[in-house]
Formats: sequence, C-alpha cells, structure tokens
Amino acid sequence: MKLLILCPQWGLEHLTLEDFFEKVSSAGYNGIDTWVPENTIERNKFISLLNEYQLSIVGHQHQATGRNIDEYCKSYEYYLNLTMECNPLLINSHSGRDYFSLDEQLRVIDIAEEFSIKNNITVAHETHRGRLGFSPYNASALFNCRPEMKITADFSHWTCVTESFLENCSEIMEEAVKRTKHVHARVGYTQGPQIPDPRSPYWEKELLFFTALWSSILKNHSTLNNEYLTITTEFGPSPYMLTGLNDNKPIADQWEINLFMKDWLLDKLE
Repeated sequence: MKLLILCPQWGLEHLTLEDFFEKVSSAGYNGIDTWVPENTIERNKFISLLNEYQLSIVGHQHQATGRNIDEYCKSYEYYLNLTMECNPLLINSHSGRDYFSLDEQLRVIDIAEEFSIKNNITVAHETHRGRLGFSPYNASALFNCRPEMKITADFSHWTCVTESFLENCSEIMEEAVKRTKHVHARVGYTQGPQIPDPRSPYWEKELLFFTALWSSILKNHSTLNNEYLTITTEFGPSPYMLTGLNDNKPIADQWEINLFMKDWLLDKLE
C-alpha cells in the first residue's frame, strides 16, 4: 500500500498558484490538500495546474457558513459541490459547529453521506475544534448513531481539548482509527494543537505518540487492502506556530518543518 504525502496550501497563500504548484512539485510531494478557489478564473487556472503538475488533491471544505442549521446545510452542499470540480481523491470536511445539537450534527453527516453516495466520493469529517468532531466523546456519540461516518484524523485537537494523551478513551480511539480515511499529521500536546517544533528533542514524546497513532491507521488500511493512504503534513503558520515575544516572528520555518514531517513519515511508516 502506498503513502501519498500531501502539502497544505495553508501558510503558503502568499504565493501565486504557479509558484505554489512548482514549490510543492519540486519538493517531492505527491499532491496537495487545499480548498478550491471560488473565483471562476482562478479555479480554472487551479485545475489546469493540477493537471499540468500531475498532483493529487484532497479537497478541503471549510467555508460553509450559516446562522442556523438550515442556512448552514444549504451553504455546506454548495461547497461540497464546488470542491468536486477539482476531481479530488476525497473531501476533507470541516463539518458543522460544536454548538449544534446532536440532531443537527447528524443532519450534516447525513447530507455528507448522501452527497458521497451520489458522487462516488468519500467525505471525511475532520476531528477539529469548533466542529462536530471537536472531542473524542462527541465523536463517539456520532459514531454510535452513524456507522457510516468517516473522519479525517487530526488528533492534535483531541489532545488539546481533553488536555490528555487520550488515555481515558482507548475504545473510542480504536473506533476512530477504523473510520479514518485521511490524516492531518500535526503533532499536538495537552495545552495546544501544535508543538513548537517536532525536530526538537524536548517534544520527542509527543512526536512518537502521534507517530504510533498514524502507524495504527496505516496498519488498518493495509489490513483492508486499500490502495493508498493520504497524509497531509499540516504544521501551520502563526498563530498555530508560536512567535517571538520581541518581534512576533514565527520561531521556526513552517515549510522546513513540514518537509521534516514528510521525510519522517516516509521513514517511520513505510
């Protein structure tokens, strides 16, 4: 089974599309993890560059808005359809809101599942703060109600939200691993969603903890004889990355950290 390592556009938005694609391709990534431009001209250029550089893409839906569940669901369907225009391997979805009721959260999941079946595409709900997968316990309630629910595993949010290394939810984690279709390889800790630098020996414990989780996901995919597993090196820019007290500049280079993570994943997981 093949690992497909993807690069996020998050943190590189200052680059032109041409420069972004060239940078990603030259670095040896298999593809990108990003949103589709809403502007028609930019979207056509984006799709053309995808084809030119022969990069895979996981489409990233995070834009859906709405003051209530009806408005949100209408917006959600619009952005799911927009994301399909880039022919993604799957759609990574920032789904719903953490303040939605259980029934409202299930409605969002049902829309995604209906869309998934209709378009023959996986929609994976990211385990992200502020969304319907914001904690392992809320996710577990959704798992119990919707056996078909699939996730993007970004467990850095869960270590932050629970202020733990998830010691008290081993059964939930086993289920989450089985439902994972995509991975965001960012290392969190008990007080935040991103350690300062995975290259530092001071954060080795956290790096190894997350690597073990990703390894279990890869093992599950191998057991199912899946063709590939997509993983995005998703260390982010400020304010995810800490900044200096005197100059407010990032304390490390996001691009270099994600390159380190790409090589780490290929070395430790393959």
